[in-house]
Amino acid sequence: MSNKAKLIYIYDPMCSWCWGYAPAWHELKQALDGIVTIEYRVGGLAVDSSAPMPEHMQHMLQNTWHTIGNKLGTKFNFDFWHTCQPRRSTYPACRAALLARKVNKEAQMLEAIQHAYYLQARNPSNNNVLAELAQELGIATKEDFEQQLTSPNLDKELMTEIARVRTWPIQGFPSLVLIAHGSIYPISIDYIHWQLTYSTIENIVSKL
Repeated sequence: MSNKAKLIYIYDPMCSWCWGYAPAWHELKQALDGIVTIEYRVGGLAVDSSAPMPEHMQHMLQNTWHTIGNKLGTKFNFDFWHTCQPRRSTYPACRAALLARKVNKEAQMLEAIQHAYYLQARNPSNNNVLAELAQELGIATKEDFEQQLTSPNLDKELMTEIARVRTWPIQGFPSLVLIAHGSIYPISIDYIHWQLTYSTIENIVSKL
């Protein structure tokens, strides 16, 4: 098989379905090692906001968590909704992922954000939480990372990436896009049976 094919994983660090997909994604990544190059791209679910999340949206998201947990067995810590002030703002977490990418720790940052949000009832909409995670990962000190998060250049990078992602054939997050044969292929995601996604990718790549 050719290593010229590129699989792009499009996600948002605070997307609950991305958290539900995490186990299957890890299996798929391992199976595709040496078959395709894998890259991450952030899609940006929710713009910057300091406003508290409306109650109806809080209820909607909690219902989504229950749905994912029931369908996939994904664990969620619902203490988040009582101990944190939820905000509909995922761009800060996306910026943290971009900063982590610069030191080849994007996947680790994604996992850290997901664990903080869904298991530890910490709020990744807050820059100080993201800075704590960066320090825990050895990316930067809390102070340095928090300062980098507010960089105008970083914000410009995020806007450019989001605009690029929106030109691809995706429908929400998570999404997979395969670039091969000079074409872009949308790849269907199976949240439980990663082998189905693997077979789809392998069939396309084997024709290179």
